[in-house]
Amino acid sequence: MSKRVLVGGMHHESDTFNPIICGEKDIWVLRGQALLDHKGEDSVSGAIAMLKEAGYEVLPSLIARAVPNGIWDRNFYEALKEEFLGSIRKALPLDALCLSLHGSMRVQGIGEAEGDLLRAVREICPEIPIFSSLDMHATVTKAMLDNCNGFVGYKCAPHTDTYETGIHAACMTIAALEGKLQCKMAAVHIPILIAGEQSETSVEPMLSLMASLKAIEQREGIISCSYLLGFPWADVLENGVTALVVTKDDQKLADDTAKELGTLFWENRYSFGFYNETHESADAIREAGNSIRQGIWPVVISDSGDNPTAGSSQDVTNFLKLILSDPVLSCLDPPLCYQGFYDSEITSLALKAGKGKTIEGLLGAKFDTKTSSPLPIKALVKEVVPHWQGAQNSDLALLSVNGVDVVVTGSHVGCYDPEMMRVLGLAPEKCKCIVVKLGYLEPEIRAIAKRSMLALTDGSTNEIFSRLPYVNLQRPIFPLDQDFEASLSLII
Repeated sequence: MSKRVLVGGMHHESDTFNPIICGEKDIWVLRGQALLDHKGEDSVSGAIAMLKEAGYEVLPSLIARAVPNGIWDRNFYEALKEEFLGSIRKALPLDALCLSLHGSMRVQGIGEAEGDLLRAVREICPEIPIFSSLDMHATVTKAMLDNCNGFVGYKCAPHTDTYETGIHAACMTIAALEGKLQCKMAAVHIPILIAGEQSETSVEPMLSLMASLKAIEQREGIISCSYLLGFPWADVLENGVTALVVTKDDQKLADDTAKELGTLFWENRYSFGFYNETHESADAIREAGNSIRQGIWPVVISDSGDNPTAGSSQDVTNFLKLILSDPVLSCLDPPLCYQGFYDSEITSLALKAGKGKTIEGLLGAKFDTKTSSPLPIKALVKEVVPHWQGAQNSDLALLSVNGVDVVVTGSHVGCYDPEMMRVLGLAPEKCKCIVVKLGYLEPEIRAIAKRSMLALTDGSTNEIFSRLPYVNLQRPIFPLDQDFEASLSLII
C-alpha cells in the first residue's frame, strides 16, 4: 500500500506598513481535486508532481494565495486554518505532510501565520514528518523551526525556481519516509534588512552567495541549504536574514554549516546596493526627460515605494503629482502611461460612465492617507475592461488625466505586466515613458525598456528603510545600524 502524503499551504507577504487588511476578496484558494489538477509553475505543483512520480498517494488540502498586501483578516485566516486542519483530520492516517508556505505572512491579532499554522498541524500530527518549501523572503521564527522537520527556500530572485523548490521539498519528504534520513535542522539569524531590489541572484553579491550555497549543499550529509532574506516591510521582532541548513542526521553539522553560511552573508553586507539605475523622485523625472530628448525611449520608471507586488497599498499619488507638474513628461505624444492605481471607486465610475465619457472624483489615497493625499481629477475615460483575468478578474480603466494616461484597477493587483496596457488599447513599445508601481522590473516589461530606472518614491515599500517608522525590530540591525558586530546566534 502506497504511503499517504498531504499537500497544501498558504502564501503571502504581509506589509505591516500597509493599512489595507487583506481579506476574502483579495485571496484566492484552490481546494481538493482542483489543487491536484492544478498544473502551475509554483512549489506546490512541483511537490505534487514529484510525489506522484514516486508512487505516493497525494491527499490535497488547500493552497491560499494573495498579491502581497497588508496583514490578513483574522476571521478569514481562522476559517481557512480550520478548513486546512479539518482536511488533515479527515485524511488521517497520514505518513507525512509536504507543504508550500511563504514564511512572511502576518495575521491580525496573531502575528506570524506560518508558526501558528504549523503549531496547530503538529498537534494533530505529532509523530509524522512535516517538510515545507519557503519563499526566499521568508522570516524564520522559532515556532516554525519547532514544528517542521525541514525547510528549503527558493534560490532564485526573481523566483524562477519555485517548481524545482517544491520538488526539493518532496524529495526530502520521500527520503524521510524511505528511512534514508533522520533530519536535523539549524538556523542562524543574521541582523540585516535587505530588499529584493538589492538582492537579485543574477548579480553580486547574491550571485556568489548562491553559488556558495549550492556548493555547500553538495557536501556529504547536507540535504538543503537556504538563505531566507526576510521581508523588510514588516515591522516585526524576528525580521532579518536567516541561514538555514538541513542535514541527514547530524545536528552539529547543521549547526556549524548554518553558522558558516551566516558568517559568509554577514561579511558581504556592505556589498549590497541598487544595481539598477536609481534616483530620487525628482531626479528620475529629470533623467527621463533628458533620455526622451536624446531619442532613448521607452523609458520605464519603477515607482518603487508603492509597489503592490511587494505589499504596498497601490494608491500613493505623490509621484504622479510630480509628473503632472513636469512640463516634459506631462506633455508627451503618445502620453506617459502610469500603471496603475488601486481605486475601486474611480474604476467603478469609469466603467459606469463608459468609454469616451468624462468623470470627476478624487484619485488615490483611499487607504494610505499618511503618505499621500487624494488627487482631484477630471478625466476622460479612454478604455474600460471589466473582470480582466490577467489580474484576478479585476476591473480596469484607462483615464486621461491632464496629459497622462493613468491605469486604475478595481482590486489590489500587481502592475508588472505590459499586457495590462495592451488590453486597454495602448502599445507600450510606442510609449516614450512608462511608470509602473513596481520594484525591480519583471522580464516582460524589462524587454520593452530602452532605459529603466528605479525611483525612490514614497509608500509602504519605501526602499530607504530609515524613512519607515519601525518600532518592533530587534536592534541593532543593518543598515539602520552600522557600527556593530553580529552575534550570528542559532535560533533555538
